[in-house]
Amino acid sequence: MGAEVVANNVYCYPFQQVVSGYLSKYPTPLEKNVTAVTTVEEQIDPATGIVYRRRIATCNNIIPSFLRKSREWIFQGLYLFCDFFCAVYILVLLGLWSILKVPNIYLEEESWLDMKARVMNLKTRCLTWVQYASMNEESVYRESKHNCNWTEFSQKGTIKITGAGYLNCVLEKFAQTFLKQGAKKSIAVMEKILEEKYGSPVS
Repeated sequence: MGAEVVANNVYCYPFQQVVSGYLSKYPTPLEKNVTAVTTVEEQIDPATGIVYRRRIATCNNIIPSFLRKSREWIFQGLYLFCDFFCAVYILVLLGLWSILKVPNIYLEEESWLDMKARVMNLKTRCLTWVQYASMNEESVYRESKHNCNWTEFSQKGTIKITGAGYLNCVLEKFAQTFLKQGAKKSIAVMEKILEEKYGSPVS
């Protein structure tokens, strides 16, 4: 079935400033887990002027540490069911642990920037663990209809895990919590970058 994460925000800065801030967002000391962002393709449609970019982001893999923090609580909860279920769970978790324990996670981002329409659409997918999980994200930055000096942001992310049997939904819930925290932090980082770069928000 999969899990979903939705995030919305209004940046009180003009569209062009928000786009510039986003494209130069990483790497930044405000988010040390994103270590590199490389543009691998960039082209402009001569008919529409839309700028297409494809970038690859390299991130530190902090998922094992996130699971370690939650592991004791999970074991305590599962102990209330039955020893057999716990045993199966432990075997699956150990298998997933070896899979998850890689140093880096790679993300591919595609973006379409339309300065005439004052909108930038983005699609992001995870390139790591594709045989076990599908993680996709769609985001939109657009000039606010209510204030031309503001930029509206909307994001929808989905994650679907396979290969863990009955635990798929459990792991998806943990991934959902992880991604929600990531979305909140990303918005906070963006706000800080815009303030440092352009000063106080525009009213």
